[in-house]
Amino acid sequence: MYPEAYVEYLIHFHADRDLFECHEILEEYWKEHPHDPRSKTWVGLIQVAVALYHHRRGNRRGAVKMLAASLLNTDDRHLQSLGIDAPAFREQIGRKLEELSSDDAIPFTDMDLPLTDDALLALCENVCRERGLVWRQPSDSANRYLIHKHTLRDRSDVIEARQREAERRRNAAIQAEG
Repeated sequence: MYPEAYVEYLIHFHADRDLFECHEILEEYWKEHPHDPRSKTWVGLIQVAVALYHHRRGNRRGAVKMLAASLLNTDDRHLQSLGIDAPAFREQIGRKLEELSSDDAIPFTDMDLPLTDDALLALCENVCRERGLVWRQPSDSANRYLIHKHTLRDRSDVIEARQREAERRRNAAIQAEG
């Protein structure tokens, strides 16, 4: 009923709190399904994860920008079809925006999406148990890798792919000239 990538997003969002991985997984799915009617809502959910990732790293401005964009991109019907209580989601994002927009610096706190589908919740909880994860486990604020993943992860595969693409373009340019 739900795309596997979405379930994985939810697991990372609510269990290991790997917000960067949420972004990676759902962005890949979104790019692979450009004609999905929920395309903009996928983007909005990606933006929520990115916003929280920014907030956890102390980038309030980036978090505000992403949360505001997520409200514009998510469609209530699509949220409902994904087992999310749309009004509660909007209220939750609105509260987070207010907190982040205030002059007082507020520390990062986890956010749980307001899921309404009991079958989806059961699926996520079962997957968590199988993997030794705890659903709605608080973030590990001491986990440096989790907090700074975009700078600490292994990107050798991305670098290799970019080098192959650059080589392909050079060869194509040479062939076009000849």
